[in-house]
Amino acid sequence: MIRFLLNGVLVMLCAYLLPGVHVEHYGYALLAALVLSGANLIIRPLLILLTLPVTLITFGIFLLVINAVVIMIVSAVSPGFSVDGFWWALLFSLLLSVFNSMIKDLSPKQND
Repeated sequence: MIRFLLNGVLVMLCAYLLPGVHVEHYGYALLAALVLSGANLIIRPLLILLTLPVTLITFGIFLLVINAVVIMIVSAVSPGFSVDGFWWALLFSLLLSVFNSMIKDLSPKQND
């Protein structure tokens, strides 16, 4: 639950730092984080599977394009969250990934 709330904060932070990404308020950031989680769970693996040859040829760099497309899909279906174009979606996905990595590295490790 804390990770979900932090993702909402990270969506707001990325929107604040990038002028091409807009979030009306924190509630919409939480909704965008929820839709993004669902899209990463369902849509992203399908896109990766469909574009596997291109991904292999580009040594995985095409995954950045897939991430941007997923962000644009989330922008299309989430009210209060919008991205102005592909390049803003790409920057948003990169920045969100960096922030999520930082949060994951700073969080206490669980012994499973």
